[in-house]
Amino acid sequence: MGGADATVPDRDPGLQPERTRLAWRRTTLSGTVVAVLAAKTALHDGATPVSVLATALCCGLWLAFLGIAHGRIRTLAGAHRPRALTPPLAAAAALCAVALAACGALLVL
Repeated sequence: MGGADATVPDRDPGLQPERTRLAWRRTTLSGTVVAVLAAKTALHDGATPVSVLATALCCGLWLAFLGIAHGRIRTLAGAHRPRALTPPLAAAAALCAVALAACGALLVL
């Protein structure tokens, strides 16, 4: 009773990368919604220089995040044991996500 149970299956390494890939897709979709709503808000309320700048910034941040996420999704889908996300890319993705949320909030106010 003190030893390891031989009937417990090993952890499937394919499950975690799949969940992570789906999380990247969900986050990308959320960023897409923010960018589209930012453009809609800027156009609906009349284009002021601040709203155009915030919309352009939202779109740029979205494109940057999309590039990082697409690379990560491809890495997770293609490798049996995907390599870790590098700290600079992780920081860039986090910065894009936070800045995109801030730009979206700026347009709402």
